[in-house]
Amino acid sequence: MAEIPAGVTVTREAGAAWLRLNRPAKHNAFDEAMIVALADALDGTAQDAAVRAVVLAAAGRSFSAGADLGWMRRTAAASREENLADARRFAAMLAAFDRLPKPTVALVQGAAYGGALGLIAACDVAFAADTASFALSEVKLGLVPAVISPYVLRAIGPRAARRYFLTGERFDAATALRLGLVHAVVPAAELEARGRALIEAIAANAPQAMARAKALVRQVAGRAIDDALVEETARLIAEVRGGAEACEGIAAFLDRRAPRWPA
Repeated sequence: MAEIPAGVTVTREAGAAWLRLNRPAKHNAFDEAMIVALADALDGTAQDAAVRAVVLAAAGRSFSAGADLGWMRRTAAASREENLADARRFAAMLAAFDRLPKPTVALVQGAAYGGALGLIAACDVAFAADTASFALSEVKLGLVPAVISPYVLRAIGPRAARRYFLTGERFDAATALRLGLVHAVVPAAELEARGRALIEAIAANAPQAMARAKALVRQVAGRAIDDALVEETARLIAEVRGGAEACEGIAAFLDRRAPRWPA
């Protein structure tokens, strides 16, 4: 286990890197140091070929209370240039989660407020405990959910975003599921076990195929199904079919054995 300063613990388990927010006394509220620590931890997993997936979890009763109030006090007294640099670091960290070629899974227990929803929405898969609660509470502090908005809007859509951006109200795990912020709601006692089962299934898949499938979503989402897109997707599958992973995957299926993915 490696503990990165600023309350992020990194462990590697069964082909996955677990990034655990670890400031339970502060409800895992994040500040500028934790943002840098998360970015560094994520970069380390991206460079590690043994890591097939990344799990974002948290210690204690809360997933994350969002921004640390001490950090908010410091930003209120900072210059515009300092605030811009600070915001860019947060934006870059969220973008790194979103663009990581490896699958990312968020496991949400307890409270998840403010910027924490950006982290959840930037992950590929999110499971929530049935006891989890959520809020986009920025307007209650005179702020706006600016940096997280691209990811949250993509997850829940503009209509729901209008309501929850403007009211700052809390909503429960069942509502988060209905909105599309999370993919499943599970009993709190089973959250990490369900996460491990999902990671085990993901780790069995072809790593490069998963990376290309994730990129495919970004490539295709929101585009018109025109001749250009039809041609792009035809070229992609033609290229992938001749690759080493496809050859091994098909051979393993026909031989009724587990695939041995090429390095």
